[in-house]
Amino acid sequence: MRITTRGRYALRAILAMARMGNDGSPVSIRSLSEIEEISPVFLEQIFFRLRKAGIVSSVRGPGGGFCFTQPLSSLTIKNILDAAGENLECTFCKKNAPDCSRKSYCLSHPILVEVSNLVNSYLGTITLESLLKNQHILSESRTSVQAL
Repeated sequence: MRITTRGRYALRAILAMARMGNDGSPVSIRSLSEIEEISPVFLEQIFFRLRKAGIVSSVRGPGGGFCFTQPLSSLTIKNILDAAGENLECTFCKKNAPDCSRKSYCLSHPILVEVSNLVNSYLGTITLESLLKNQHILSESRTSVQAL
């Protein structure tokens, strides 16, 4: 299992967008690019995938950009990574492929399938809203520690 640069950038950009556009206003690729230091061309490719997956919608014209199509409480890290095209599987073969020649004696296969299931299940429980709340709590605790 490996999360590619595209997946990491998609997650970073979506979290930045959630922080910036939490009032529902569109967020531009340009502003996300500057804040996250990601190529705007690469972000356009990522947001094409996110739009196609129904996570964001685009608003044209001056002041345009991207908005979330769903509440942050229903969007999970798994949704974002799936939309970005990440394959969060530990096995290289298909989980239950009948044509897997090693299936009858591969002792690692069931373990790797279970690890994949656990990771996918866990990432499916973390919402953007919960990440933003945790980030806010972390920021507050850092500020109070610095004040001491």
